[in-house]
Amino acid sequence: MQTPALKIAAAVALAIATAGAAATANVSYLNTDAMTDVPRHHKDLESMEYAFTQHLNQLSERLPAGQVLKVEFLDIDLAGDVFPRVPVRDIRVTKGQADWPRIHLRYSIEQDGQVIRSGEQKLADPNYQLGVNMYQQDLYGYEKQMLDNWFRKEVLPPK
Repeated sequence: MQTPALKIAAAVALAIATAGAAATANVSYLNTDAMTDVPRHHKDLESMEYAFTQHLNQLSERLPAGQVLKVEFLDIDLAGDVFPRVPVRDIRVTKGQADWPRIHLRYSIEQDGQVIRSGEQKLADPNYQLGVNMYQQDLYGYEKQMLDNWFRKEVLPPK
C-alpha cells in the first residue's frame, strides 16, 4: 500500500521528468542599447527580457517533440510612448496612434541539431488596441499578442 508521502514523491518525480522533456526556447537580445524603444532602467529591461523569454518558452511547448525554437531579438519598439520620470521610473502611455508595437527578430527551428525552418521577421501591429487581447492586464500584453500571432502563422507546422 502506498503512503501519501510516496504518492506525492512519485507525482513530483513524474512532473520533473515531464518538465525536462518540454520544449524550451533559446532566446537572445542583440544589442539592447541600440534598440528603438526598450526600458531604460536595467531592472525594467531585465523584466522585459524575462517576460518575453518566458512567453516564448510557453509558446514553444506547442512545437512537436524534439524541436527547439531559437529567437534573436534584433530590435524592439514597445507599444506606446515613454515619458521619462526622474527619480522614479518612466511612464509608458499608449494612445492607439502611431505608437504601435514593432519587433524585428530572427528565428530558427531545429530538430536533432538540424535547422528545419528559419527566417527573419519584422512584426508590427498598427491596430494593436482594436480587438480582443488576452493579455490586457500585462505590461507587455500588446507585444505578447503580436508574438502569439507570429508563432501561430509562421512557426507552428501546418496541420
